Amino acid sequence: MKIELPRGMRDVEPEDLDGINYVRDRFFETARLFNFKMMEPTPIELLSTLEAKSGASISNEIYAFKDKGDRDVALRFDLTIGLTRYVALRRDLKMPVKLASFAGVWRYDEPQAGRYRYFHQWDIEVYGPKSQESDAEVIEFVASFFKKLGLEVSIQVNDRQVIEQFIREKLGITEEEKVLEMFRAVDKVSKKGAPAVIEEYKESVDPIKLQALLDLSQIKGSVDYATISADIQNLEGWDRLVSLMDSLKSRKVDNAFLNLGIVRGLDYYSGMVFEVFDANSDGGALVGGGRYDRLTDAFGRKDIGATGAAGGIERILMALQKRGAVTKQARPLVYVAYASDDMKGRALEMASLLRNSGIPADYDILGRALRKQLDDAASRDATIAVIVAASDMAEGKVTVRSMKDGTENKQPFEGIIEMIRSMEG
Repeated sequence: MKIELPRGMRDVEPEDLDGINYVRDRFFETARLFNFKMMEPTPIELLSTLEAKSGASISNEIYAFKDKGDRDVALRFDLTIGLTRYVALRRDLKMPVKLASFAGVWRYDEPQAGRYRYFHQWDIEVYGPKSQESDAEVIEFVASFFKKLGLEVSIQVNDRQVIEQFIREKLGITEEEKVLEMFRAVDKVSKKGAPAVIEEYKESVDPIKLQALLDLSQIKGSVDYATISADIQNLEGWDRLVSLMDSLKSRKVDNAFLNLGIVRGLDYYSGMVFEVFDANSDGGALVGGGRYDRLTDAFGRKDIGATGAAGGIERILMALQKRGAVTKQARPLVYVAYASDDMKGRALEMASLLRNSGIPADYDILGRALRKQLDDAASRDATIAVIVAASDMAEGKVTVRSMKDGTENKQPFEGIIEMIRSMEG
């Protein structure tokens, strides 16, 4: 039998998991600061629930199957839909509801370098008010989260209502499907370029009108710059977008800018949209988010709005690694070595004492010579080695070696915990 992984899957190795945990810890810390409640939606949903967000064609892009009860189900492909379904069903919840989640998701995409069919995602959502303050709360959360990660980012914000009103009022396109086609065209510009997009849509959309929309979508920067660059001030959605940017300014979010080309591809977005980019890279978006009242509406909750954001952990980790910003989260490891077999019991006693005091500790389980034990300590990135020898124990002491510079000193066995904590600094 040939043992191999399913296509597009991978094992998350210790080094990878260290990075994931680093991002997760910063995310949890930010969620606590903003009073978001952590939860995880079920990994398996009814296929019909997932289709409510993305249409029937989504079954071709996800892991969908029949369960043993002949029901059509699927693995979650994001966290938004599960959180929204949860809130939609819980009419007893007091609004606003602020939820955060960090978990794995599955998508049946074509595998690529660094892109797998199972990956990790974080998500935040605010349910209830249909206001700019909820939108600003989400964006401020994202700004704070990336500060904690130590990653400089640019948050690029737009409002789909501005673009929709421009299409309907300035370009005179009112047919719903044509309006959506215009949105899809704008969303493809960053990947294909304007000439290729105009060529693609020339049969379904007036090229002159599409060019006018693409010109608008190129506007990026401050509110003042956008105001003098396009005839959009009299659009209702523009006032709302300006109000959002003012709120972000009051919240000291100084890395948020307008980008009228950000529309997000999913048709259920109904207002504010934004994407987050590594300020020092030309790569794709690290985070996407926005307002999607149409989804809560589809779940039978016309009475509540929803706004949120989500980011792929692996993509964020790649950005952090390029910057050298990922640090190990575990406390320094102490390796307990024994100079002779008759000292192994005392070494085990020392390792347990360290662990019970909250200090990570390891020792040699293979019974190797002391030199081999110290080599093992170095290979495991231990920062301190505690050497238990009969001659030292006769005096109630052990030898403590710094694995960084090799310096040694003898310390009383009973006071070793305090001494190691002082070395950890």
